Amino acid sequence: MTLNRRSFLFRSGLNAFGLAAAMQLIKPAKADAAFLAPKESARSCRPDDSLTALIEGNRRFAAAWQAKNKATSLSDRAQVMSNLWLDNCFLPASVLEDTQSPWASILSCADSRVAPEWIFDAAAGDLFVVRSAGNTAFNEGIASLEFGVAVLKTPLILVLGHSNCGAVKAARSSDSLTPLFDQLVMPIRTNLIPGNNLENAIKNNASVTAQRLITYSDVLANAVQRGSLQIVAGYFDIASGKVSII
Repeated sequence: MTLNRRSFLFRSGLNAFGLAAAMQLIKPAKADAAFLAPKESARSCRPDDSLTALIEGNRRFAAAWQAKNKATSLSDRAQVMSNLWLDNCFLPASVLEDTQSPWASILSCADSRVAPEWIFDAAAGDLFVVRSAGNTAFNEGIASLEFGVAVLKTPLILVLGHSNCGAVKAARSSDSLTPLFDQLVMPIRTNLIPGNNLENAIKNNASVTAQRLITYSDVLANAVQRGSLQIVAGYFDIASGKVSII
């Protein structure tokens, strides 16, 4: 992916130009009808490499996420974050109302700080998202991922853990919240390794869950075997806004 004006400014310009100057230089791009495809479909915005597209999207988000910390007012902070999505491929509602063709599935935590569409700078129709506390592979979630792969043909599943995950904290504790919550964190408890700190426990939980998806589901296992599906695990650091592939 080429280094566009916005990426350049976020990566190198904030220190040189200052936050106010950077916000003045970053302007929303005007739509040019000449660049619209004659006939758009739900697949028009699919990237060649889904994992690379996720990584690049997160780089844009992380740059803005960190830049907004330098803002001196709420409006300046909002302005920095609003400059996301300038270079995305947005499909018209006339296409999206009939069908969808997401290019990645995300199994992530339900944590309010972890919104996949946000942290991967993705547009409507890009991501097929399943969320539960602790990004556990619960039956309904696995069935949803099967639908994403078998029907929507998503070529990638990312199991995403995140820093300071409350569900993993709960799994590491002997305290009981509710019977249903205990049932939810039981898979996390089976993934715990004695002596691991919280960060390593979170990463291991995401990694093991990603590995076990193919043992839970023949649909996913067969897709991986055919080479039409890639399953990976990642870790989102809330402080930096960065996602690392485990």
